Amino acid sequence: MDIRQIITDKIINLLERGTAKTGPRWTGGTATGMPTNAKTGEAYHGINVLVLWAEMADKSYASSQWLTFKQAADMGGHVRKGEKSVLCVYYQTVQKDEGDEERSYFLAKPFWLFNVAQIDNLPFDLANVPATATTFNPVDEAEQILTGSQAQISYGYDSAYYAPSTDKICLPNRERFTTVANFYATALHELTHWTGNEARLNRQFGKRFGDDAYVFEELVAELGAAFAMGQLGMVEATIENHASYVTSWIKVLKDDKKAIFTAASQAAKAADFILAGGSVA
Repeated sequence: MDIRQIITDKIINLLERGTAKTGPRWTGGTATGMPTNAKTGEAYHGINVLVLWAEMADKSYASSQWLTFKQAADMGGHVRKGEKSVLCVYYQTVQKDEGDEERSYFLAKPFWLFNVAQIDNLPFDLANVPATATTFNPVDEAEQILTGSQAQISYGYDSAYYAPSTDKICLPNRERFTTVANFYATALHELTHWTGNEARLNRQFGKRFGDDAYVFEELVAELGAAFAMGQLGMVEATIENHASYVTSWIKVLKDDKKAIFTAASQAAKAADFILAGGSVA
């Protein structure tokens, strides 16, 4: 009896049945239209439009509204530690005497902007929450896990991801998620990625998975999220409800009958690490 193959086949069957259950976890899309100043309502012009459009696309910001550091402070907000500004330019007219004639020149001067997604404590209508946002009712135990981890989590993005270069988790605003469970499932998925940092569990797969290492890490992250959701007693805590990479996962599992055992082991370590940071053991 090949126990590994039997169990792997069972998991593959589970994933194949679960593909129909997957769907978007949050609503809305990347911001479109002209970048505007969130305080004055005025649109930016010229090269600044291209600079800000590029930044919105690169960082997946879901808002096209921007503020200077001072404007944010004047409105009661504060730029989160570690956030990087975008260099923009404005032109100032200067007069210069040239003999008997005074001539005007345009002098390029820099200024720096932050997207509202990078700023905390702004008024609700500026905090990148769409008009169709739902009321979000936090789950205390889950909140303790997120805060207890001490991970740096930022909101206001159009996608969910963990950025290893900055060791930061980026998420859409909570009110954009279709259900409370979808928010926590997504947050815990990214938190599982966060545990793989070399300063924590130092999760490395070496040559074994090669080009499939990224896909395998996604499987670990979804299993880790499912395990943590199960410990919290929340709905959708089964792997078929966490199957955003199903086709790629099935390929990895079919190619390596030991893969699901490795993934489950790594995911369990990650879930234990996450849960140990809060009040749930």
